[in-house]
Amino acid sequence: MDNKNELQDFDLDEILNEFHDLPQEAETEVEPDEELDALMHLPELTITPVTVKQPGSLAAGDDSPADPDPAGSEEATEASLPHPAEDGEAPSETEPAPDPLAADTIRMDPDALSGNQSPSEPDEAVLAADTIRVGEPANPPVEEEPAVETEETFIPSPIPFTPRSRLKELKKKLVSGPEKRYYELSEVGVGKLQLAILLNLLIVILCAGVTTLFTLDMVPENRLRLVIFSQVLAMMVSALLGCHLMMDSIQELLKGRFTVNTLLTVTFAACMVDAAFCLTELRVPCCAAFSLEMTFALWARCHRRNTELAQLDTMRKAVRLHSIVRSPDYYEGKAAFLRAEGEVEDFMDNYTKPSGPEKVQSTYALLSLLICVGIAVFAGMRHGVSMAVQILSTSLLVAVPASFFVCLTRPMAILEQRLHMVGSVLCGWRGVKGLAGKAVFPLADQDLFPQGSTKLNGVKFYTDRSPDEIVNMTTSLICVAGGGLVPVFQQLLTSRSGMLHPVRNFRNYGGGGIGGEVCGEPVLMGTLSFLQDMGVEIPEGTMVNQAVYAAIDGQLCAVYAISYAKMRSAAAGLITLCGYRKLSPLMLCSDFMLTESFLQAKFHVKTNRIIFPAQETQAALKKVQPDPQAPVLALCTREELIGPAYAVSGARALRTSAKLGVVIHLLGGVLGMLIMLVLAVLGNTALLTPTNILLYQLIWAIPGLLVTEWTRTV
Repeated sequence: MDNKNELQDFDLDEILNEFHDLPQEAETEVEPDEELDALMHLPELTITPVTVKQPGSLAAGDDSPADPDPAGSEEATEASLPHPAEDGEAPSETEPAPDPLAADTIRMDPDALSGNQSPSEPDEAVLAADTIRVGEPANPPVEEEPAVETEETFIPSPIPFTPRSRLKELKKKLVSGPEKRYYELSEVGVGKLQLAILLNLLIVILCAGVTTLFTLDMVPENRLRLVIFSQVLAMMVSALLGCHLMMDSIQELLKGRFTVNTLLTVTFAACMVDAAFCLTELRVPCCAAFSLEMTFALWARCHRRNTELAQLDTMRKAVRLHSIVRSPDYYEGKAAFLRAEGEVEDFMDNYTKPSGPEKVQSTYALLSLLICVGIAVFAGMRHGVSMAVQILSTSLLVAVPASFFVCLTRPMAILEQRLHMVGSVLCGWRGVKGLAGKAVFPLADQDLFPQGSTKLNGVKFYTDRSPDEIVNMTTSLICVAGGGLVPVFQQLLTSRSGMLHPVRNFRNYGGGGIGGEVCGEPVLMGTLSFLQDMGVEIPEGTMVNQAVYAAIDGQLCAVYAISYAKMRSAAAGLITLCGYRKLSPLMLCSDFMLTESFLQAKFHVKTNRIIFPAQETQAALKKVQPDPQAPVLALCTREELIGPAYAVSGARALRTSAKLGVVIHLLGGVLGMLIMLVLAVLGNTALLTPTNILLYQLIWAIPGLLVTEWTRTV
């Protein structure tokens, strides 16, 4: 029986099946899906039949047994690959087949890839499955299945929110916005303004002294013209020190805005015209009153610049921004001030916008100019041009009291000094208006006792239960309740290598205690009075101040001594919130220990304004989220309660101070114009002396400056 090598054909399905049936140690490290993808994407991929003859085995169709001689086994073993016939002739069977591994054959078994050849030839199925012919298609060709076009859709993965990326984005906005503006203002500084204010104040004192001497007839007649020239020169120097202010007012006038600074520029022009008549008539002009108004105008500009510098400095140092927004109809028809994430644009787009009182001030300045011109025209028609000019200059001086320039800027400057210390800024006058009115301020556990302020001073166990079992059960109940006690009990649980248990029928009783079923047993935790009210017997000598009492199955099992550290920022914030009649703190704390009596004893505040809603109401209010479209009223750069508390209370004080200041100065201005109208009708100018005009300014400056101190009480 002749031993002939017989070809054995394999198709793709058989190869994959053979691969699947291999033993575990013969499988390659390539995953099946990856291998199939590699096979399907090779260009012009064909699989060539392989003939394998192994020693000690029968070839297909060969009846003769294999040569038992081991020495001749290598000669008898032969593997060949068929090649395409040339000129239509079949290949000769006597010709030796070319070595498949020496041509375009790729070995995919691990031994071939690693370079380690086994002394014996591989199994027939393994060689057939691992040998691939790349190049010309084999005969007969393998039918390829038509490719199916699949449309791939790219779904971008969401960008994860990380504190690092958020901080990077925030710092980029802060550098391009507040920090850039801060350094621009820092280069200008306030030194020149302060020097101009001091020089103007010195001019006021000198002019007031000279006019006082003139009123007391202590100036010789031959020195009267010198006095007049000195007064006019002093007024020109005062105007020169504030020339940049008057130039800016003219630019604002060209833009369609008439302000009190524009009225001051008109007043200077009227006083200079009146000074020309003073030289001919030998009367002293009202230089002291004008210099006083210029001093207050420069002081107002200094306030604005200091306020803006402080606000920008607060913003540029921020590492996180918390916004304060107003949520209408939050609790029993009252609005609430909720906190959320803030943006830099919320401040930059609003802090320079003119406020409502400023618009009223500008409107009054324009109307007073028209009224003063009307009074002067009336006086000129009856008593001549000289009296008309004198009436006009003095009417403009008394129509705007000097403190009217700082009635809005000084309260804001005083308030900003306090807000800068706590890291808060108001988002313009829109924020001041939004933070007014009746509202509630929700308080969470971390507002009153931030992380780290609550500590465990000790624990005493009772009954025969295992301390570890008691800690496990009580900690499980505390973790369900939440609040500032959770980290304290979790740390105790970790130190004892304990574990949490599921809690069923959890209930917050609202009177300083909680309860639930842990491991099938009822567990109660709370204050001493709470456990006594629940019928738990408390042994004598267990009176511990600020302690959490725990009872399991109606028996006292542990007393946890808790220390609540009183933080100055939390105490100041709570006292500030309780100090306003239309503002009520709303307790939304999960810590059952924060009762009304506890807060009163800890913070020494009147708790009659603090609202303690029911537990069901608290759960519903905690789910309320601020409206993303709601305007941001203030921004805080710190986690402390004092920041938002000062922002809310400061906005209310600023609004009150601005309103009262505008009303007081409007009354002073209107009264001054009425006096000038009476004098114009009577034609009597004996009372229009520089000393009387200066005294009138100083008298109205007293209540005006006192009102600006309103924001200092925040």
